[in-house]
Amino acid sequence: MRFDGKRVFVTGAASGIGAATADLFQKEGAQVVATDVVERDDIVRCDVSDPASVQAAMATAIDRLGGLDVCVNVAGVDAMSAFEDLTLDLIRKHLDVNYVGAALVTQAALPHLKESRGNIVTVASISGLQGQPYNSAYCASKGALLLFMRSIAVELAAFGVRVNCVCPGGVETPLNQGATALLPPDANFDLFARMTGVLDGGAFMPASDIADAIAYFASDAAKSVTGAALVVDRGTLW
Repeated sequence: MRFDGKRVFVTGAASGIGAATADLFQKEGAQVVATDVVERDDIVRCDVSDPASVQAAMATAIDRLGGLDVCVNVAGVDAMSAFEDLTLDLIRKHLDVNYVGAALVTQAALPHLKESRGNIVTVASISGLQGQPYNSAYCASKGALLLFMRSIAVELAAFGVRVNCVCPGGVETPLNQGATALLPPDANFDLFARMTGVLDGGAFMPASDIADAIAYFASDAAKSVTGAALVVDRGTLW
């Protein structure tokens, strides 16, 4: 029960990594407000790219929880596209959700995290560390997200607020399953060879593996860790 009595806000919690993370925190004693753009009885609606929606979701969370100890940024989008077909709208969508969205949520959480000397855990990606074919917009957004979080880790250390990132490789989630929908029929899949892990035959990981890494950063076991990026990718980057 690492998180007994802790108050946790999770974005992107309707499925995949976000759902696994919210479930793990709840099983380990936390009070969790799970948010997503998807509307459901157990989900507080939060469009992370919309400042008003973020503020409303955070206000709901604080009203329910009475404060905040952990903010987990999971919400994201990924739509692969050949660069020559990449539209400005698609570039902006990746930036607005993956980077700007996490920034807005973190900023909304910050006053409450300062009070509790809490922490922020953000799901970046190995896509922010590695060039990938047909994924330039996603790679750019995750690279921006990673350096943004490392930068604010320096600023927020003075308030006792830790900021860390998890960088997953391939994970079995609806996000990854739908990412290739915009690929052209003549896409060269040989280019994906360096995107496969060496453990377990390169199979995609369960979302629970990433939830475990998030929980480590959020726990007291990582009380001396900030500005870190933990790669969890079954050996894709080596």
